[in-house]
Amino acid sequence: MRVLVLGSGGREHALARALHRDPSVSGLFCAPGNPGTAEVAENHQLDPSDPTAVVELAGRLRVELVVVGPEAPLMEGVGDALRRAGIPCFGPDRAAARIEGSKAFAKEIMAAAGVPTAAARVCESASEAAAALDEFGPPYVVKDDGLAAGKGVVVTHDREVAEAHADACGRVVIEEFLDGPEVSLFALCDGLSAVPLMPAQDFKRAYDGGEGPNTGGMGAYTPLQWAPPGLVEEVMSTVVQPALDELRRRETPYVGVLYAGLALTSAGVRVVEFNARFGDPETQVVLDRLATPLAGLLQACAIGGLDPAFRAAWHQGAAVTVVVAAEDYPAAPVKGDVIEGVEEAGEVPGAYVLHAGTGVQDGRLVASGGRVLNVVGTGPDLAAARAAAYAAVGRIRLRGSHHRTDIALEAAGSGAG
Repeated sequence: MRVLVLGSGGREHALARALHRDPSVSGLFCAPGNPGTAEVAENHQLDPSDPTAVVELAGRLRVELVVVGPEAPLMEGVGDALRRAGIPCFGPDRAAARIEGSKAFAKEIMAAAGVPTAAARVCESASEAAAALDEFGPPYVVKDDGLAAGKGVVVTHDREVAEAHADACGRVVIEEFLDGPEVSLFALCDGLSAVPLMPAQDFKRAYDGGEGPNTGGMGAYTPLQWAPPGLVEEVMSTVVQPALDELRRRETPYVGVLYAGLALTSAGVRVVEFNARFGDPETQVVLDRLATPLAGLLQACAIGGLDPAFRAAWHQGAAVTVVVAAEDYPAAPVKGDVIEGVEEAGEVPGAYVLHAGTGVQDGRLVASGGRVLNVVGTGPDLAAARAAAYAAVGRIRLRGSHHRTDIALEAAGSGAG
């Protein structure tokens, strides 16, 4: 099978790595990719959000599957264009991708499908926002209605900060705060049914202890040994399948990965958000543990015929990923600094490095984005996986970079993993 992966981040490097290891993949391409994907695939420079360019490239490369990594191409109709051209695509059409592209639309789908989630109000003016903030009280949860690359949410006790975020965004969803730990679950969907992958947990705040601004994600780990028994089955039956059924009822069948961001509250499982693509950096640890070849699963979703009774096989042990971020990420990340030590990091037993925001300048590897590298550690348990990841992080040299030191710390310390 010849496969094209769209995107240039750590998630796409993780997808390319998993597909590269799949014996059924005879040709692997990334567009635009990054210096890391170039080691396992053939990179092609294009704008992945340009439907015409993507269809032309996919046809020229004679690919049998296109895997869309980021959310922006989906909202630009890349999936629609590929399907019109008869090219199988793993990723929803624009109409179905609105489940991420509009928080208000996602709430509408959940309400119609009976999916458990936080009470919420859609606000388009300062007075509506003020009324909703009064109704729900602190901590205030204010979400930009549109795409925000995982950074459009503010959770704060400061009323002024909440109001300022609402004012800056324009149309927002304001909702009640959900207590309890958060879990990410990916479900592979063919429009009719879905199969789950392994749950993971990510860390959104920039600094240790959950301090600092929200980010696209500073690290993740799996498995979640502390998660309640039957969690995956419950989420598939009460969240994923009802959402799929509602989208199909609206004649917008969902094909691709449905990412359910969940809160395990004192009142039960609640959906925090839906995303229309693999989460980043959770994908990096989930695919590390996946033993089932990936390409066939994604193609079954793209062309239909996914077996709803299928359950993926998983490697034993644990995986932890730590994000190495550029100076001043997420506010105004510094680009262009030289990165050293990547090869040394990859020599740590049980560890490897995925490229997220990197480029090549004058023959040297440099930072080109906010989240620069994902350092993955693996081992028989979370403690060993953490040790491998942080040993490898210690070999990376990037001026001004920062990373969290507490990824999976609590779970590993409790013996989970």
